[in-house]
Amino acid sequence: MQEVLARSFYERNTLTVAQDLLGKKLVRRLGGLKLTGWIVETEAYRGSDDPASHAYRGMTRRNAVMFRGPGLAYVYIAFGVNYCLNVTTERVGKAGAVLIRAIEPVDGIDSMIENRPNSRGNLVSLTSGPGKLCQAMKITTALNGAGLLHDGELSIHASDWHPREIEATRRIGISKATRRLWRYHVKGNRFVSRA
Repeated sequence: MQEVLARSFYERNTLTVAQDLLGKKLVRRLGGLKLTGWIVETEAYRGSDDPASHAYRGMTRRNAVMFRGPGLAYVYIAFGVNYCLNVTTERVGKAGAVLIRAIEPVDGIDSMIENRPNSRGNLVSLTSGPGKLCQAMKITTALNGAGLLHDGELSIHASDWHPREIEATRRIGISKATRRLWRYHVKGNRFVSRA
């Protein structure tokens, strides 16, 4: 397996990181199990210049991880139901995070199906959305603030797979700053979520 992405990868402009995460491998270790998938869809969120961001009005207890520097997991519950995994970007004190919206499952698919029985074994719907992939990979707020820079419970690795074409579209499920084309996905990939 390729090496874990370094801090310098995340310590850049959030929009750049969101695009460059496409094609990288998300790895979740659960005891002796390894669940992995290619990242095929992301969404960028910044700080005080982004009304759709949790960090728009400054630091709170909920969003503090976004200000703690690059390469951390920011996990929260959306709409009181679904966990969402973000990775922090930018330098310490400057908020930024990229939502991992979808992955193409690679390793541990049987375990992912067990973790997400309502997918009914449908591979395409298994991880095609932020709540779905968190359920399939057992990612919860217990991982909020976890470091991603080592091959631990959760990490993101470099890969030899480079998407041929990336498409930028409007973000999904927000009511502010809706015209910004800050959602990025691998064009034509069947695991990309549907609006």
